[in-house]
Amino acid sequence: MTHLAFDGGQSALRLRVLPSRTTAEGPGYTHSTNSVQATLQAIRLTAQRAGVVAPVEVAALGLTGFPQDPERARELAGGIAEVLDAAEVRLTQDMVTAHAGALPDGYGVVVAAGTGLVCLAVDRDGSCYKVDGHGYLFGDAGSAFAIGRAGLVAVQRARDGRGPATTLADTDLDPITLYPSPTLVDDVARFAPVVLQHAATGDPVAQGIVLGAATDIAETIATAVHRLAGHEPVPVACVGGLFAGAGEQLADPVRAALPPRAHLTPAAGSSLDGAERLATAAPGPYAELLVIHRTD
Repeated sequence: MTHLAFDGGQSALRLRVLPSRTTAEGPGYTHSTNSVQATLQAIRLTAQRAGVVAPVEVAALGLTGFPQDPERARELAGGIAEVLDAAEVRLTQDMVTAHAGALPDGYGVVVAAGTGLVCLAVDRDGSCYKVDGHGYLFGDAGSAFAIGRAGLVAVQRARDGRGPATTLADTDLDPITLYPSPTLVDDVARFAPVVLQHAATGDPVAQGIVLGAATDIAETIATAVHRLAGHEPVPVACVGGLFAGAGEQLADPVRAALPPRAHLTPAAGSSLDGAERLATAAPGPYAELLVIHRTD
């Protein structure tokens, strides 16, 4: 029977169909349409694009828009089971699928940075600890949104004469025009690559923003590492679009600010690989982080 693995971020909802390994993409999560029905519609559309044929044995989903309210999470899981005609739905946050993909042995810290940023630490005994992932208003320090916002603030300050001159202000973008956008968070995050480009060419304001983001990310990683018992080295994987796009420009200052126990290690796989693991194997250390719905 068919197994489905979903990785849902703010830029796109990705699906892998098993065992065929057919893939498809659908709409990502947006804060302006934060509802169970909007999420179900995105899942339905993505499944249709992949040509999914019912019934589905297991669907595993790691979603940025995972409801924090347990009642809504259960409602969403039940709705997904109905939409996909799935015998079992395993629903969780995107940080769980990121961890499961990056560190298949289970032990260690994964920080996932794209539009937002979240970190998950898993100890030898299966204990799990989340750090940040508090959203664009109250957290996600060091994320693409945080970098993009800092860059756009620098643009406005430079144009007003309240802040230092910066080549970032050469952009044709008027940040004020972003306010009405239904995809405001993603729009702001898309300015992060511009900040990185200007930092690489020597703009001191942009360089300061990137260094500040690296410091925030290192602080988040250090906090997660300190939650794990013992004194042994802790594997730390940095995953997500921000790290992929920034490369060593971000990795170097993060590495320099890490505590001795933290050892940066390449991710074994992606969040979609992690969703596949949750769809095809026992939940393991992630069981307490899953909402499971089984159709009677």
